[in-house]
Amino acid sequence: MARKNQTLGEFIIENQSAFPYSSGELSRLINSIRLAAKVVNHEVNKAGLVDITGAYGETNIQGEDQQKLDVYANNKFIQTLTNREIVCGIASEENDEFITIEGCNKDHKNKYVVLMDPLDGSSNIDVNVSVGTIFSVYRRITPIGTPVKKEDFLQPGNQQVAAGYIIYGTSTMLVYTTGHGVNGFTLNPALGSWYLSHPDMYFPEDGKIYSINEGNYVHFPQGVKDYIKYCQEEKDDRPYTSRYIGSMVSDIHRNMIKGGIFMYPSISQAPNGKLRLLYECNPIAFITEQAGGKASDGFKRIMDIQPTELHERTPFFCGSKNMVEKAEEFMRKGKN
Repeated sequence: MARKNQTLGEFIIENQSAFPYSSGELSRLINSIRLAAKVVNHEVNKAGLVDITGAYGETNIQGEDQQKLDVYANNKFIQTLTNREIVCGIASEENDEFITIEGCNKDHKNKYVVLMDPLDGSSNIDVNVSVGTIFSVYRRITPIGTPVKKEDFLQPGNQQVAAGYIIYGTSTMLVYTTGHGVNGFTLNPALGSWYLSHPDMYFPEDGKIYSINEGNYVHFPQGVKDYIKYCQEEKDDRPYTSRYIGSMVSDIHRNMIKGGIFMYPSISQAPNGKLRLLYECNPIAFITEQAGGKASDGFKRIMDIQPTELHERTPFFCGSKNMVEKAEEFMRKGKN
C-alpha cells in the first residue's frame, strides 16, 4: 500500500514482489535511474552558471542539433547503468545503434534492456523551461547468456515491464510504473532523497486542455484541423484551453494532473510524425494507460505497434480517455 511521503527506496522494497520475474534486478535498475537523475538534475540547475547550455556542435541520428545537456545526460545515464552491471543493453535516442553491456558480467546474464530519451525538450533549457528524461524497460527475448540483438529492443510497447519519466522543473519528480499503477516521487534536494508525493496518479476521463503546436496547423491532417476547431467551439463545456510547452514530458505531466490531450500528429513534411516510438511514445503510452488514459497514433493503440527500426517515428495522441477517443473519431472522419 503506497504511503505518501515514504521514500522511493522504501516503496521499491515494499513493492518488489509485484515485479514480474522479481529477482531484485529490476529494483536495482530503478535505483540506478534515480541516481543518474539526481546527477543530471544537479547539472540542469546549474544552467546559466556554467557552460552547459547551447548547442554541442553535432547532430544526432535524428538529424537534430544536439544540445550540450543532451550529451551530458546521455553519458550520465549510460555510465550509471553500465557501471552497475544491471542491464544487458541500452538504446538511446542520441545514439545511432544500441549498446551491448558486458562489463564484468561476461556471461550476459542480465535480463533487462533500457531504451531512453535522456533529455526531452533540451532546446528549452536555454530559456529555463522544464525538461525531462524518459525511459522504458523490457525483458530481453534472445537467450540469456548471449549478447543482445536488435530484436531485444524492437518489441511492442505492450511488452514493457517498467517505464517512467523524470521532470526537471520547479521541483524535480520521478514518475514511473511497473504495470501496477503510476506513482510520482519528488526530490528533496537538501537530503538527496525522493519522497512519494503523488500516489496513484490518474488522468481525469475528460479535460479542458489541448496541447499541440498550432504553428503547424496548415500542415496537419484534416482530422486534426477539425478536432482543433471542435476544441475551440463555444458549445457545451467548450472552448478548451490551449496549452503547449514544447517539452513533451511537461505537457503530459500537466495534462495527467489537470486533464487534457497532447497531440503530435503527422505533418506534410513528416508523414510519419516526429516523436520516436521506442524512446518517447511507448513509455509515455504505458504510463498513460496505467493512469487510466489512452495513447494512440490517431487510429490504433500505440503499444500494439510492432517496431521495425530503432528510431522509428509515429504520430501521437495521448491523454484523457474521452478526449483521445474524440480526436480518433475526427481522424477517422477526416480520412474518409
